[in-house]
Amino acid sequence: MYPIKFQNLYYKKIWGGRDLGSFRNNLPEGKIGESWDIACHKNGTGTVANGEFKGIKFDELIDKLGKKLLGTEIKKERFPLLIKLINATDNLSIQVHPNDVYANKIENDSGKSEVWYVVDAFEGASLIVGTKAGCDIHQFKKAIEQGNLEKFVNKVPVKKGDVYFIKSGLVHAICKGVIIAEIQQSSDVTYRVYDYGRGRELHVQKALDVVDLSLRGEKSRGITLKREGFEKTYLCLAREFSLELYDIRDKASETSDEERFYIFTCVDGQGQIMYDNGAESIFKGDSFLIPAFLGEYTLKGNMKLLKSYVPDCSKVENNILKEIRKF
Repeated sequence: MYPIKFQNLYYKKIWGGRDLGSFRNNLPEGKIGESWDIACHKNGTGTVANGEFKGIKFDELIDKLGKKLLGTEIKKERFPLLIKLINATDNLSIQVHPNDVYANKIENDSGKSEVWYVVDAFEGASLIVGTKAGCDIHQFKKAIEQGNLEKFVNKVPVKKGDVYFIKSGLVHAICKGVIIAEIQQSSDVTYRVYDYGRGRELHVQKALDVVDLSLRGEKSRGITLKREGFEKTYLCLAREFSLELYDIRDKASETSDEERFYIFTCVDGQGQIMYDNGAESIFKGDSFLIPAFLGEYTLKGNMKLLKSYVPDCSKVENNILKEIRKF
């Protein structure tokens, strides 16, 4: 077993751009909005880019390795996460995502909660997270009908390193001027309610079915643990995924968890991952999967890495509490 990288799946978008080319040399022509980097979905499945399994499709690799890849607690029928990089040089639509129950029933897909990490923010960068206080469903619907929804949404300026959890049901939009690392449930369901007059299809009734105007988008502050050679910040813990930031100044050594896979995404700097009988280079923008049965590995260099996985929430909570627990 070894850390597995996948070929980037690029998608052109009307709001996309060329900014991923600042740290990637394989960008195709056109306005690239999304790079799906760890993906096993009906709308995009990655191909292994390195090592013994190079050239194998992700779903085939899951069938081949099963629990040794995913872990004993992860069902192989539907890979649970999707890791993207998003480059917005124009505003994305204002939108909302369904939860699992609605998405499974109506779309035959997973629900979609996600978390955003701002990899780069350019002048004027902002995000839309939720609606303004006092906006009720009647006002929300009327604003959609009248085309003035922008007046009722919560638009916040952002900078590099900001993190926002976007729960299914929360009104949201990525705005122009950012590169975002998006960790999400493996779903491709989006309900647009406002698209700046660009003429694309809206999904108003479905959005009204699933929107939760009580949700508030708040920046995640996190809890940071200091270690010799690195710092680790717990950024987000949800049933769907956990997100942690590793700020590597020298090195961090860990052991994989036989119950679950891990995914690392490099959001700054560079380094390498060393494991039994091998090593892989890591550069900004790289994502790689740690198989559940990999064993010991070391992250070395000067870099920042996001670690995402489907958690045992009680276990993560205990890992945090044991840092201060004295009883």
